[in-house]
Amino acid sequence: MLFDPSNQFLIIAGPCAIESEAICHTVAEALATLKAEIGSLSIIFKSSFDKANRTSLGSGRGVGMKEGLKILAKIKETYQLPIVTDVHESHQCAEVAEVCDVLQIPAFLCRQTDLLVAAGKSGRAVNVKKGQFLAPQDMQYVVQKLEECGTQEIWQTERGTTFGYHNLVVDMRSFPIMRSFGHPVILDATHCVQLPGGLQGKSGGQREFIPPLAQAACAAGADGLYIETHPDPDRAISDAASQIHLKNFPTLVRNCLAIHQAAKL
Repeated sequence: MLFDPSNQFLIIAGPCAIESEAICHTVAEALATLKAEIGSLSIIFKSSFDKANRTSLGSGRGVGMKEGLKILAKIKETYQLPIVTDVHESHQCAEVAEVCDVLQIPAFLCRQTDLLVAAGKSGRAVNVKKGQFLAPQDMQYVVQKLEECGTQEIWQTERGTTFGYHNLVVDMRSFPIMRSFGHPVILDATHCVQLPGGLQGKSGGQREFIPPLAQAACAAGADGLYIETHPDPDRAISDAASQIHLKNFPTLVRNCLAIHQAAKL
């Protein structure tokens, strides 16, 4: 079991897209250091080899699966961190599972049965993001699909709900609702501050709202946080406006962990 919500707090973190091996090493080293300092954290390194759902055809997508998996394997070996990355097609699951400890289902694909089943049968944990179009109550059917194909470990991630055009809102009721389905619930604290497609062919974001939303989710019963972080977020090829600077990451995690622990008393 990668994560036990009864005595751990889950952090999924890393740069949104694999831009270079050097950036992945910089972030992973910071994560490994924080994990060594705080024993109650379960930290998973995350980065995507392909951002297949970009707003524009001209947007950067990453290094591709072959090169991406090589880099993720090096990160895993060097820093002894479990790895999660996105899968977009069912045929990718088996190969990705050879390297990664967790397969992630993107929000737009959370109802794709074949993809869910392939990920669930891979023998790895599955983190499925709740679609921006989905009510939290409807995640029970996503969970059932994964349960019925024998998924090893299931995590549910809240990443905001469409609220008019180019905007998302996080309903804090989602955490107890989704947790009632018997599996941990995480807040994607960086994607939920996106302004989807709102920046003339790409997504904008409001990173100043990451800390209050992350803290509120911890108070509302979230079992962990998904935080995309980068040493120079304004120059990131994906989600530049909604990633948190790596230098601010440890303080955010410590503050959120304190709230999480207080909420459990």
